[in-house]
Amino acid sequence: MPLEKAEKTAIIQEYRLADDDTGSPEVQIALLTARIRSLTEHLKVHRHDEHSRRGLIKLVGQRRRQLAYLRREVPQRYQSLLPRLGLRK
Repeated sequence: MPLEKAEKTAIIQEYRLADDDTGSPEVQIALLTARIRSLTEHLKVHRHDEHSRRGLIKLVGQRRRQLAYLRREVPQRYQSLLPRLGLRK
């Protein structure tokens, strides 16, 4: 389930570090989180959609790797990002 352009732009504007920032770990993690939430809602309705379930598992793995990178490199930004996204750790 791809994100709509307006939704994606809003997420980028909220989590970016500079005006031209689209690839910082915070932005990438926020976009992955939005896609994960969208797929989770989809799977609540379509329980037997195994292809989307596999995609969800891949996205969760990507987000875990990004979070591990951010935690290792810049722990302060990691700690401030978790509550903003509503992630528990």
